[in-house]
Amino acid sequence: MSETSRSQARVHHESSDGAPAPVAATRGTGARRTAPGVGELVQAALPLIAGWLPGQRWYAGKGRAITGLTPVLATPLQVGDPALLHLLLRVDHSGGSDTYQLLLGSRSGQPAGLPPATVLGRLTGGPYDGAVLYDALHDQELTGRLLEHLATGDRFGSLSFRRTPGPQLPSNLPGRASTAEQSNSSVIYGTAFILKLFRRISPGTNPDLELSLALSRAGSTRIPRVAAWFESRLERSEPATLGLLQRYLPDAEDGWELALDQVGRLKGDPAPGNFAIEAHRLGRATAEVHRVLARSMPVDRLDRHQLSLLADAMGDRLDSAVTAVPGLLRYRTALRTAFRALTADHLDSVPVQRIHGDLHLGQAMRTPHGWVLLDFEGEPAKPVAERRRPQPALRDVAAMLRSFDYAAAHLLAGAPHNPELAHLAAAWAARNRTAYCAGYSAGGGADPNASPELMRALEIDKAVYEVVYEARHRPNWLPIPLAAINRLALTV
Repeated sequence: MSETSRSQARVHHESSDGAPAPVAATRGTGARRTAPGVGELVQAALPLIAGWLPGQRWYAGKGRAITGLTPVLATPLQVGDPALLHLLLRVDHSGGSDTYQLLLGSRSGQPAGLPPATVLGRLTGGPYDGAVLYDALHDQELTGRLLEHLATGDRFGSLSFRRTPGPQLPSNLPGRASTAEQSNSSVIYGTAFILKLFRRISPGTNPDLELSLALSRAGSTRIPRVAAWFESRLERSEPATLGLLQRYLPDAEDGWELALDQVGRLKGDPAPGNFAIEAHRLGRATAEVHRVLARSMPVDRLDRHQLSLLADAMGDRLDSAVTAVPGLLRYRTALRTAFRALTADHLDSVPVQRIHGDLHLGQAMRTPHGWVLLDFEGEPAKPVAERRRPQPALRDVAAMLRSFDYAAAHLLAGAPHNPELAHLAAAWAARNRTAYCAGYSAGGGADPNASPELMRALEIDKAVYEVVYEARHRPNWLPIPLAAINRLALTV
């Protein structure tokens, strides 16, 4: 499996005689410290965190000055040398505030093989003076402690580790941090489990846990089975999901990498044709997941007034995108016309349900038993409440169609103005888009071709999101969604 895709008031640590000793968590900066050195460790760590945090791929506040760091909850999972600290940290910045999850390790000497970018620096003062502070996900001994807590269902004050019914989880597997750049962090335990740690934390159940549990309990084979998770209460709110442990798929192949491999072969063989078969199978798998979610979770229908509100929301997102990327201005009239088509007379109502919310080829794995979907948290930049809202199932289909366009665009890398390659790329994307939609319909999903206005609006909405994302994070990729905007505007 590619690494692309892929916690009652007691904390146990070993006392001098080897017996587990209770240690209470520390909440807030003014809380009474009951674990030796924990308050000093947190305070000594804050200046180092302030310098290290903005450079992390998952940090959402890039370009905004940090104005304050406030520990929300600090829980020692292991004290001594090495120490392991679980920290929920509120970060105030010029654009507002966010809460992040950190797992910090400290040792008197730097562990061998620790990537330089994971080291925050050396602590000064207090009982940890001179110790190296680092991202604990890169320390196999400390990541092993996390697996132990998940296996035994420990509770650390408001920090709770929970596991699903079934065989006892192993607690002695080596854990290695995934090297994939993403909005969260992952630890892979042997060839059995993968633990996703959500970095940007919001109150409430993360959709990835909620939907993965629903699919697991329904017996779906289209997702990795949920084994455990951990969570914590933030003040008086409902528990916030912090991490999710699922079965690892060691024999799986990443859908994005498979697609790029097929695209790369086009230069030597204009019609390899193999991936269209996989695209059809992936469409069937997507429909199967949607059908299970529709049986397991609430469903509804959007009436004409609600469709009008949906179109207005798409228009508002477009206006914001035009402000961020003025190059979209020339398309605004046509795109708004596409959104207004959602209020046509024949669209009396549209079914909505829980969906994946951020589906693309990198969220799909081909296993020996068929396609499996991953990462049901939706678009991480959106509030959790919005991501948990029922939506048209075809939104996932539209998102996957955009992913085929992204894969095809890699054929033009280094030769963006080659007409022959551009034709091959467009033909490859069209062939696989058609195959995926056919597979989705054959798998029991609504026929995308029967709802052209809805599909066009949903695909435009996704492409507008991509334009803003690429402009902020990957400017070299901006031509990909802009090309889609141009194509979709011409169909209005």
